[in-house]
Amino acid sequence: MSYARPWIVVLIIMNVFLLAASAALLINQSAPLAEPRVVTARGDLGADERSTIDLFRNARDSVVFISTRQRVADFWTRNVYSVPRGSGSGLVWDEAGHIVTNFHVIEGASEAQIQLADGRQFSATVVGVSPQHDLAVLKIGGAGFTAPARVPIGTSSDLQVGQNVFAIGNPFGLDWTLTKGIVSALDRSLPNENGPDIRHLIQTDAAINPGNSGGPLLDSAGRLIGINTAIYSPSGASAGIGFAVPVDTVMRVVPQLISEGRYTRPSLGVESDDDINDRLKRASGIEGVFVLRVDPGSSAERAGLVAAQRTRRGVAPGDIVTALNGKPVSRVGDLLARLDDFRVGQSVELTLMRGGEERTVRLELEPGS
Repeated sequence: MSYARPWIVVLIIMNVFLLAASAALLINQSAPLAEPRVVTARGDLGADERSTIDLFRNARDSVVFISTRQRVADFWTRNVYSVPRGSGSGLVWDEAGHIVTNFHVIEGASEAQIQLADGRQFSATVVGVSPQHDLAVLKIGGAGFTAPARVPIGTSSDLQVGQNVFAIGNPFGLDWTLTKGIVSALDRSLPNENGPDIRHLIQTDAAINPGNSGGPLLDSAGRLIGINTAIYSPSGASAGIGFAVPVDTVMRVVPQLISEGRYTRPSLGVESDDDINDRLKRASGIEGVFVLRVDPGSSAERAGLVAAQRTRRGVAPGDIVTALNGKPVSRVGDLLARLDDFRVGQSVELTLMRGGEERTVRLELEPGS
């Protein structure tokens, strides 16, 4: 009996293998043969697709990736270290190697590294900044530097809500990304920690995320119409509302930053104050900017503007600026924004209210502080 047990085990194992082989054979005979699918030719790309592809190819080389670092001191050892601070985008402005970006991209940084689309990397120096416009100019290159092709410059004064726009940048460090949208609104304003509100902004629904800042906003002809500056997002990611500094502003500010290292705001030669202005408006019921001081020797003094006077009963209003070139102003920020549309040396017409009577004067804008 003990000699038969091993043979029984062997027979059982053999039967199991035979059953498994038979099952596999049946499955293979019943399974259909897998045949490759036929590839369908797509045909020509649509005209709008070809246009978008060409736009990206033509503009890509002019967009740069900016990474910044910041020096920090160790609390215990007092050793100073350079640590990554952030990243953003920029635009090659000219053959000399000037790069236009946002001020907030480089704010607080001790060094900035620029990478071009062809892989070249450069350490950048700051040429000039305009915090009130959130614009900055950096410089790269040197002897023998060859700049990539630049995007053509467009205009922003004739933009219309609904027209197509394209943004190129480096969102979340994902380099050279293209997004498409439309102009959602015009002449938007955003609060600015570095001065008056940033005015005349272009609002777009083209996807703009952290890292897009400083990159170009293009129209359908591939022309620069703005520099992407900010998003509105409770989550920190794109919520379909992005903003760009219009190219008309860029064209006024950037040449000054390159030549002088700073932006000189045009001025009337008068002084005003937001808080005092609000109180005077409530007391008088007049909407406008109250002139609190006229600078001696200024264009305003030559034009005969009168400042408010302090009396025993309080403040006696002098001239109240209610419009500039026919466009109404109600706050100090409104007046500064209107002035920012002009250059030093240009003439403007002021509409004034004095003693209940309206009058107009013309004066030449002078350099402000």
